[in-house]
Amino acid sequence: MFSIEPYASVFTTMKGFNKPWAIAGGWAIDLFLGKTTREHSDIEIVVFRNDQISILEYLSGWEFKKVVGGKIEPWGVDERLELPVHETYAERLNEKIEILLNELEGKEWVYRRDPRIRRELSKAIMKTTNGIPYLRPEITLLYKSKGARPKDDVDFENTFSRLDFEQRRWLQGSLRIVYGEHPWIKFLKK
Repeated sequence: MFSIEPYASVFTTMKGFNKPWAIAGGWAIDLFLGKTTREHSDIEIVVFRNDQISILEYLSGWEFKKVVGGKIEPWGVDERLELPVHETYAERLNEKIEILLNELEGKEWVYRRDPRIRRELSKAIMKTTNGIPYLRPEITLLYKSKGARPKDDVDFENTFSRLDFEQRRWLQGSLRIVYGEHPWIKFLKK
């Protein structure tokens, strides 16, 4: 097991939020693997777009920002964000949380880049033994597949062999839908 110290404050802040949420990005991979695999520059969480007003109310007193066209702008408490806006920030004193708005239709998580890709909500979020929710690794890797940054390749290399058959099949199929071909697909076939 590894220390949860780097994101313990986010978990403490969010554990009273009564809507689905999860740690995302590289930290989600590390939670799945049960160890810190690389340095992380930030912490991201997923909140569903339908719950954006709830997160604004829950984090009352925080300053909110949104990213629109690559520019960071204030996010008004009465403003509902729609696609393509999905990246937001909550800041207070020396705390900062990146909040990624994800799509949900009924009981299905929906990939914002291609709504043909879906996952049952019960298969979108996992929890550690300590109760920390995190975005499942196959979904996290799907998001990371777009940029093919070195850190994303490292996350894939550290993770793909730990995915079970169903997770590999889902990720492989999703990559094919989005890209046709992708360098990671050949590793998921093994």
